[in-house]
Amino acid sequence: MGAIVLLPLGVDDAALDHCLAALDAGTTAGTAIWLADDAQAGPRAQAVIAHWLAHTPLQAEYTRRARPLGEVAHLDEMLRACAGMDVAVLAPDSVPVPGWLDQLQACFARDAAIATATPWCNAGGTVAWPRLGEINPLPAFPAALSVACAAMPPQHPELPSAVTHAVLVRGSARQRAGGLDTDSYGGWSAALIDLGLRMAGLGWRNVLCETAFVARGSEGSNHPGDLDALSSRWPAWTPRLADFLMHDPLRDARDDLQARYQRAIMPEAQGDLFGAASSPPESAA
Repeated sequence: MGAIVLLPLGVDDAALDHCLAALDAGTTAGTAIWLADDAQAGPRAQAVIAHWLAHTPLQAEYTRRARPLGEVAHLDEMLRACAGMDVAVLAPDSVPVPGWLDQLQACFARDAAIATATPWCNAGGTVAWPRLGEINPLPAFPAALSVACAAMPPQHPELPSAVTHAVLVRGSARQRAGGLDTDSYGGWSAALIDLGLRMAGLGWRNVLCETAFVARGSEGSNHPGDLDALSSRWPAWTPRLADFLMHDPLRDARDDLQARYQRAIMPEAQGDLFGAASSPPESAA
């Protein structure tokens, strides 16, 4: 069985609508997806969800808590409900490009030691593209970007940690590491880093899936106190992150993707140009 897509919902109904449309367009029909609402979605978002559930080609479920449990506790509850299955967790404002999940699952299939696979993102910190550590614009040609990513050599280099715009988490590794630490962290970002570091300590890897891309409207943030808790438990992590950002070991891969993307968008851009040029002129009144 393939991975389950887990989408914890936020309060932004416009971002949710955009995300669901991208999921329909870029995910294989019949894929299992769970929309999990920690009492966050308002009436407009719930109307978006109801309309989407009635029309999506995905195998979708929607659950809503009567009272909020909290970001990390809610995610841990959902992950535990998925037992030993691989789960792709998406940010509420994510915009997956076509083929994103297939590529993440192919990444897992190449190396059984991979615990988390993180795709490129326009606002992904260590995996940001085209510029490292910046909030880049949303990609103008997502279909072309999908083609460019799929053509990348699948080397899957190690990351300091997974990133929260989108991550595929291996169920067996997650279970062995004990799930999320709901007592120490208030936000998914720190809880994911902690989980990934514990899995790495058990011999698994946290890698970039350079053949996949999931865009995002904004960069994730940390809850108050989470970074201090991370630094206290994992004192080597912050220096490792700083070294990664300073030396940018993904520079060549980032440049390679940029070149492939430029080549891939040429037919689309030319189609737009010639389509506009060949349009018949309006008749004079």
